[in-house]
Amino acid sequence: MDSCIEMVHDELQDFATPYSIVNRNNDNEYVYDNEQFNNESSDSDDCEMDYNYVKFYDFKILLQNYFLSSFLIPPVTSFSKTFCIISLKERVQCKNKKMTSTKNKESSIKNSPKKVVNNETNWYFTVFVLVIAVTFATRFYKVTEPDHVCWDETHFGKMASWYINRTFFFDVHPPLAKMLIALSGKLTGYNGTYAFEKPSDKYNGTKYEGMRIFCTFLGATIVPMAYETVNDMTGSVLAAFIAAVYLIFDVGMITLNQYILLDPPLLCFMTASLMGMVKVSKYTTRNQSFTVRWWQWLTFTGTMIACTISVKFVGLFIVLLVGLQTISDLWFVLGDLSKPIIYSIKEFIARAVMLIVLPIFLYVFFFYIHLRVLNHSGNGDGFYSSGFQSRLIGNSLYNATMPRDVAYGAIVTLKNHKTGGGYLHSHYHLYPKNFGARQQQITTYTHKDDNNKWIIKPYDRESYGKKNVTIVKHGDLVRLEHLMTRRNLHSHSEKAPITVKHFQVTGYGENGTGDANDIFKILILNGKESDSIHTVSTKFKLVHYFQHCAVTSSGKQLPKWGFEQQEVSCNPNLRDKNALWNVEDNYFELLPNVSFHVYAPGFFARFLESHAVMLQGNAGLKPKEGEVTSRPWQWPINYKKNKIN
Repeated sequence: MDSCIEMVHDELQDFATPYSIVNRNNDNEYVYDNEQFNNESSDSDDCEMDYNYVKFYDFKILLQNYFLSSFLIPPVTSFSKTFCIISLKERVQCKNKKMTSTKNKESSIKNSPKKVVNNETNWYFTVFVLVIAVTFATRFYKVTEPDHVCWDETHFGKMASWYINRTFFFDVHPPLAKMLIALSGKLTGYNGTYAFEKPSDKYNGTKYEGMRIFCTFLGATIVPMAYETVNDMTGSVLAAFIAAVYLIFDVGMITLNQYILLDPPLLCFMTASLMGMVKVSKYTTRNQSFTVRWWQWLTFTGTMIACTISVKFVGLFIVLLVGLQTISDLWFVLGDLSKPIIYSIKEFIARAVMLIVLPIFLYVFFFYIHLRVLNHSGNGDGFYSSGFQSRLIGNSLYNATMPRDVAYGAIVTLKNHKTGGGYLHSHYHLYPKNFGARQQQITTYTHKDDNNKWIIKPYDRESYGKKNVTIVKHGDLVRLEHLMTRRNLHSHSEKAPITVKHFQVTGYGENGTGDANDIFKILILNGKESDSIHTVSTKFKLVHYFQHCAVTSSGKQLPKWGFEQQEVSCNPNLRDKNALWNVEDNYFELLPNVSFHVYAPGFFARFLESHAVMLQGNAGLKPKEGEVTSRPWQWPINYKKNKIN
């Protein structure tokens, strides 16, 4: 061993080698257990070992210095023997014919690397330029045709108009892509007045071209980024070219990239995140962490992750992918025992900041812009709480002054307190046969409407004081008369139309006169006997006096006979959280008005509520009755035949 170590100092070569385990026998001699030593040593004619430097560590000391080392070395079947770790970091070749031939090869290679590198670089850039040219040619060919609304342009073009007009709306997706589309339209002359009512509507001079070209440009960047990514992963220009060709001539990709949709921004940011991930991993494996380029690509990756999840929540899958690759990179860094533990900690902190903190900050920032821009009342107000609506210019609650207390005889609107809950609503239409009693439908409706208005009355008389005001309190028995149809809120022992374990809720009576099943008890949440109902802030339940059930919004959508509004039923479970309501509008001339500006929530409260409403909306995206559906695994085998009328 000593002779080999002496030889090592003479012939030092820079080759990475694995770790091996040795045992120490009774004569204090080292015996190698690893077969790799024997195999490699047998290849040498002039020495017993071809390793240049050997460090022996006591296993206990090693664990103290590197607490994870036991997971990074080859497994040991028995700890009964005293063993050591050989740090084989630099490998040498013995003075033999193999070494001579190796030097000859190295000298011959040194004479030609520049020519090889230049040829490969020229070939890479030639193909790269060709890929870009063909990609843009296929994507931008007749991009402004057809000159009418196509497919989902009716949705996202309309949303761009709302952004330009600063009109609030509800959507299940985060806002970034829609804001970018609106910005591109604004910068290219679109004024936000086109209706985007339905597909095939002619644009008739509307400046829609800028929005289409913007989406097409983002879609066109996907192919060059994919080319660069595959080249970094494989080191093969041919492989990168084949990947690019597949994307260039994919008809589905071409189609998606030519219209005003969310898919081009989503795929662009997703591909950019993947490219950044590969770049960061490449620099890490080359021991070039913390260089300027490494920091640039790490920041780029975090930014693109934020943009991806700010377009659609499906972008969270790229977060999972980047997270797994990051774990792999950190494992690689931690396994390099030539670097101290503090280096691995720095790597972890850098990635945590750039891949977690930065995306979260940007995501919240995009929502801040979204809520600042959309500050005018629109058709999406009803999906949000009364306090949220009080921040929207033009909403009935914006800078509103209404009576603080609710009195008998007041005209009120009742909003379900659950996330995305609607207003208690009725209309002249009746429940159909086989869906309980054929009485007037009661639903929840998420838009403001005159059919949402109710008159609150005492249970035992039709008249109420016009001069002597009586405040509604906890425990009172009341009737609710629908203002437009003059029928009372009513429940009985019939089953609800969809939630059959609940009782049916209907509109019953004529001109405000009904029967005893119209009586409900007011129960304020955590209320006491003397507590009164306050507009907006008080949550309460309407408990049927005879059925002992609470009026609730089940959240289930009614069929077309119910105009796809949400079912209202009476739940025997009085603990149902969806049975909570609050008074949103309160019209009563005999009480003084107060300002409701104090109920306006701050940014973070609206940020959290926006996400709760979006998640609720996504959960409610279910196939409609009679709609033909299929699952992805069925597509390749055509498991279900399409019905063609």
